[in-house]
Amino acid sequence: MSGKKFPLSKEQVEDLSRAFPTPFYLYDERAIRENARRITAAFARFPAFKEHFAVKALPNPFILKILKDEGFGADCSSLPELLLAREAGILGEDIMFTSNETPAREYVLARELGAIINLDDFTHIAFLEQAAGIPELISCRYNPGPLKEGNAIIGKPEEAKYGFTREQIIEGFRILKQKGARRFALHTMVASNELQVAYHVETARILFELAVEIKEKTGISLEFVNLGGGVGIPYRPEQNPVDYEELAEGIQRMYDAIIKPAGLHPLGIHLEWGRAVTGPYGWLVTRAIHEKHIYREYIGVDASMADLMRPGMYGAYHHITVLGKEQVPPSKVYDVVGSLCENNDKFAVQRPLPPIEPGDLLVIHDAGAHGRAMGFNYNGKLRCGELLLRPDGSVVVIRRAETVEDYFATLDFNALARFNEKIL
Repeated sequence: MSGKKFPLSKEQVEDLSRAFPTPFYLYDERAIRENARRITAAFARFPAFKEHFAVKALPNPFILKILKDEGFGADCSSLPELLLAREAGILGEDIMFTSNETPAREYVLARELGAIINLDDFTHIAFLEQAAGIPELISCRYNPGPLKEGNAIIGKPEEAKYGFTREQIIEGFRILKQKGARRFALHTMVASNELQVAYHVETARILFELAVEIKEKTGISLEFVNLGGGVGIPYRPEQNPVDYEELAEGIQRMYDAIIKPAGLHPLGIHLEWGRAVTGPYGWLVTRAIHEKHIYREYIGVDASMADLMRPGMYGAYHHITVLGKEQVPPSKVYDVVGSLCENNDKFAVQRPLPPIEPGDLLVIHDAGAHGRAMGFNYNGKLRCGELLLRPDGSVVVIRRAETVEDYFATLDFNALARFNEKIL
């Protein structure tokens, strides 16, 4: 079992909320660093290892700078994410640019930064050549189709919009070689939040076997394979986290059985984990502000689905702790809800919890990935800020809360005053 921990006491959070009113995200720097070191240690067995943190999971340059200090790179999927990596000091081949339906200007910036471009489609070869030229090092994303099962979040690979087919990727490498590429890599991403080690080991087997086939049919020896992300975290207290050592050992067995006999050793192993790196070490802190007693018991909080959409969008479970009531039995059953004009704006549905009163502080766990990043402004909601708990116990603002001025920044009220709503 994973258990659920929070690094601050109720009293500490009450003090913090006087300077930084709820809701806010809090991230634990020490825990993130320690987790990064466990990942690095587990995969140090491979001849070359690189984790490119999935910026989409937590697009904050302070977090990226911390992870850069731990030896991680960045996995980017858009122009702003490339710029965030640059601002954090992550440059060159430490950036993996994995996008889809990519605008030309994003390829241009990726080339300027020296990022590893990971093509998503066969037709993008010609598009990239015209937009930015073919780089020396190029990667291609493989979609295994029915060879690999997906999961509930990412869907079946054969129904996903991502990647080359097997035939396309072999022909694509031939063409890229003819067009001047000299270094090659292979990538896939077929699941999201998967806790089964065997699933990820099987993904490695599929990529390793394809690497052998590519060598046989094109003469290309890959420089590395990127096994993608998708490693899950235990959102529920009864679930167990992925054992990094067990996972790395399983991948190594496949490496020794497939890569070494084929003469492809040394082959680098890259990852693009996001959720597994920061997810358990971020929390959304919110305050109960209302209670409602109709056909169900409701607790209204000052956060909403605009701050954390995963429960409403996916029906995802996020554990909730009522600060100061950790030892109180869960004798009430609540829907914990936000204030959006949408009935799926719920952080918990029929959840046993201790009795909650307006003013109580609630901590929503495992919000350190795909949390603030997926925020939005529907109903004119302003996204909350992000705080970082540093190893010395201090707390710094790494993103302030949005203001009304931010929300209106793209509107021109001077032009509105001159606007004639009637055309004569």
